[in-house]
Amino acid sequence: MTAEAAKAEALIRHYFDMCNAADLQGLIECFTPDAVHYFPPGLPGAPWRGAKAIAEGWVWCVETLGSKWTIEKVLCTADGREGVIEWTHWKTAIGEVLRGDEWYVFNDDISRIVEIRAYYASPVDKSAPVNKLQEFDYEKRGYHLSPPLVKGRA
Repeated sequence: MTAEAAKAEALIRHYFDMCNAADLQGLIECFTPDAVHYFPPGLPGAPWRGAKAIAEGWVWCVETLGSKWTIEKVLCTADGREGVIEWTHWKTAIGEVLRGDEWYVFNDDISRIVEIRAYYASPVDKSAPVNKLQEFDYEKRGYHLSPPLVKGRA
């Protein structure tokens, strides 16, 4: 792995740490001021535009939905300018689990996220306890089967 790819991966992992901690300022600092987070159709208010709006959106999810996230896989380009991850979003307060991918674009020095494009594994099915790919063996592949324990949060 190149130093640039490692820097991009470290930024993604830091961003997820800030999401799980519901750290508003830490989240804002992960993005360029004009960053955009795109989502599949159906999420009210999407896309989220601007570092502050993105940060506030994830803090709201933690406070309202009991959101916690795990990163399952990470791939970054050798030059560190782009990356893609596979994630799990645990909505512990409402008993939902969503899996998906995100494509990342970084600024020139790989210090901030410019853009995220999220793709869900499946349409959200409110009647399903876990939203996931049909017949994909998450356990066998080593994916998390429960939300992370986050220091200071239930």
